[in-house]
Amino acid sequence: MSKRPRTEPARSSGRPTRDQGAAGSAGPDATVTADAQLPKLDESSLRALAEVGRRWGPPEAAPDPRRASLPLDPQLRYRYDSRHERGAFVQVHHPLASGQDELEATQAGGEDTRLGRVGHHVRRLVIGPPLRSSAVAAQRMGKLLALPVLSPDALSSVAYGPEAMMAILVAAGSAELKLSLPIGAVLVALMVSVGMGYRQVIRAYPNGGGSYIVASDSLGPRWGLLAGAGLIVDYILTVAVSVAAGVAAITSAIPAASPWAVPIGLVVIVLLVLANLRGVGAAGAAFALPTYMFIVAIALITVVGLVDAGSHGFAAVPPATHGASEALGLLLILRAFASGATAMTGIEVISNAVPVFKPPEADNARRTLTVMLGLLVTMFIGVLVVAHLDGASPGSETVLSQIAHRSVGGGLLYGYVQLSTTLILLIAANSAANGFPRLLYFMARDDFIPHAFLHMGDRLAFSVGIVVLAVPAAFLYAIFGGQTEPLIPLYAIGVFVAFTLAQSAMVAHWRQHHASGWRRGLLINLLGAILSGAVVLIALVTKFTSGAWIVVLLIPMIIVACLSVHRHYQLAQAALYPAVEDAALPSTDAGARTYEGQDAPAEITHLAVVPVAALDRSALRALAYAASLNIPTLAVHVSPSDQEADRFHRYWQDWGDHLPLEVLVSPYRTTLAPLANYIEALHLQRPELTLTVVVPQVVVRHSWQRTLHSRTGQRLRRALNHQPGIVITSIPFHLPN
Repeated sequence: MSKRPRTEPARSSGRPTRDQGAAGSAGPDATVTADAQLPKLDESSLRALAEVGRRWGPPEAAPDPRRASLPLDPQLRYRYDSRHERGAFVQVHHPLASGQDELEATQAGGEDTRLGRVGHHVRRLVIGPPLRSSAVAAQRMGKLLALPVLSPDALSSVAYGPEAMMAILVAAGSAELKLSLPIGAVLVALMVSVGMGYRQVIRAYPNGGGSYIVASDSLGPRWGLLAGAGLIVDYILTVAVSVAAGVAAITSAIPAASPWAVPIGLVVIVLLVLANLRGVGAAGAAFALPTYMFIVAIALITVVGLVDAGSHGFAAVPPATHGASEALGLLLILRAFASGATAMTGIEVISNAVPVFKPPEADNARRTLTVMLGLLVTMFIGVLVVAHLDGASPGSETVLSQIAHRSVGGGLLYGYVQLSTTLILLIAANSAANGFPRLLYFMARDDFIPHAFLHMGDRLAFSVGIVVLAVPAAFLYAIFGGQTEPLIPLYAIGVFVAFTLAQSAMVAHWRQHHASGWRRGLLINLLGAILSGAVVLIALVTKFTSGAWIVVLLIPMIIVACLSVHRHYQLAQAALYPAVEDAALPSTDAGARTYEGQDAPAEITHLAVVPVAALDRSALRALAYAASLNIPTLAVHVSPSDQEADRFHRYWQDWGDHLPLEVLVSPYRTTLAPLANYIEALHLQRPELTLTVVVPQVVVRHSWQRTLHSRTGQRLRRALNHQPGIVITSIPFHLPN
């Protein structure tokens, strides 16, 4: 078969694809389902599969005795013994579309072991009862719930974004803090531009399309992979920075808690994981109130601060004196701009999560994004203006805490402001906990990361992705001592790389699809791409030596790892699925030669090999099992000396010499290596022959007893797993108590 050359990874790997929907003006399908782990075969693969089936025998032939003579009822249509609990784990359900009865596992289908049952009950206690796969639709959110669930990352950034910008400006002296207003105005223009650009993303991709999907669809998989790598870094840093800022709000209000900043933050990350493992609905209900509390708190201190400033003619209070440590220049201003741009993180989350909205999904997502953008701009401007009027400046107390003190005093209202700020900063990481697993789901669907990230947990949450997000975030948080300032330089690059690629991809999209209003959409996205790209360059230049170099190295490392995973999956799918023109293994591959023509029962020839250490009942049962298969069977014994070999031969003759026997003498007393080498040598004689190694296995009642018996089967499996055409099977012999 001819092979079509590839210049870049394909979104689908040839034969199997995962359901991505139809491309076009609506873009790829970004709907999350519980059944994405089963690949969807294309027409070529289905034809090849049917051809393999024909080699099993013509469908018009007489009934296959292998099907007609089953010695039990696979549909379980009989009454269970009430003392036998396994029957409660499976029930016969309604007929499938194919006309056959469906067997359905029930909630009682937990673990059989004692430890497994304990783990099952702990999971139920911590994250709640499992949800049916069909409940995915019920997990969707309305606008009032989606806003607090998806926007904390963006809204909470007003608690540290303005301060990050001011912390750079104050290096030139406290007098230069006045530049925070014009720099803030530029940042507001950037927010509006990028936010409007993501409204266009939702418009063009109503099935959902964050930066990864949009860039992959319009620019190509490699650009999508770059966007995905940037977002991976951003989501991890979002958790670390949000938790650090939240703990800083606690220590500003309670200075005595400062020594406990790191443990407090780590506990918060654990609680965040547990809340999200319970599912979207539970997490949303838990996080809705703090988000709305924070919005009210910012409105309160902004309105009170402006009214108070108005009573003094809006004259700005001079900030506390800070000596200049460096001269004011363009580079310092650009650094301040790049630091303030961290207030924009999280704008893309809603466009990633369009499918989680209730119908009409795209309309609800666009409206929610508009509300979030309006709130973000208003809150950002309010904090900057009030901080300028009140003369707040970075120090041991956060800027937000300072303006809260000056606006509402130090009583109950101040406590409310600090509490709501702390809560939203701590749960802002929840936006990442929603976006990160969903991003990994899409990347796994495209074979760029392990397929384990396609799996939904008990509560229809992507448990693996949530845990994988928390581990590096907790590591970064602990390594940097729970401090926000050293994490900020790492923050802007990843997210703005994704912003730039998403906006650039939308420019390409509008050039290809001239939908209604495409020119306006193209201009909006072109402006967003230019401004976002400028932020990336500024952040690279101004923050490279401050830690941004870590991100510059990390993103390519993620891309290289993803490409390696993708290549492996392509090779694996080429080997595992029926042949397709452009995805065949090289003809020189030993595995391909070994399995060629072994898709039908008649095409496989067998030899059973039974390692026998002693002629005890476990070995005799393994020999009997192998002989019952009606295939050639060879017994093998490894002896440490000639005398022991002669004695085993006599025992074999006394047994009756029913099967061929080969005795290996191992004068250096090793057993496993000579046995494995002998089996490999047998296989080399006829690689097309399937060797089934039937290993006797003694099964004990208690785990501590396992060390008292040989574990030849497991060791032999590890030694021979790399050999194609060799099958290892164990025949258990259960010891009584």
